[in-house]
Amino acid sequence: MRRDVFQAIADPTRREIINLLAEKPLHLNAIADNFEISRPAISQQIKILIACGLITVKKEGRERYCELKFEKLNEVSKWVEQYRSFWTNKLDTLDNYLSEKTEVKPKTNKK
Repeated sequence: MRRDVFQAIADPTRREIINLLAEKPLHLNAIADNFEISRPAISQQIKILIACGLITVKKEGRERYCELKFEKLNEVSKWVEQYRSFWTNKLDTLDNYLSEKTEVKPKTNKK
């Protein structure tokens, strides 16, 4: 099954792992210490993040360190940006329209 970055961020546990790794690379036990789920469950989440291309694992001595690949998150950023731009333009247009409608022109009373 092909995995992508959107699958990675769909799960709150994986998002929290990403947040942890954004600060610095961590070994698996250090990641697992931040959760109340089992280490095998964390390992499964790590495998998904690897398959999605969001993290790499490097072996240093007896430890395996996970490191975030920030550039992979650009896919999410680009996808979100298109909608931000779309809605910003729509809301600006609405704001302009409402501003024009609310400008009150004084009525002249002809007697």
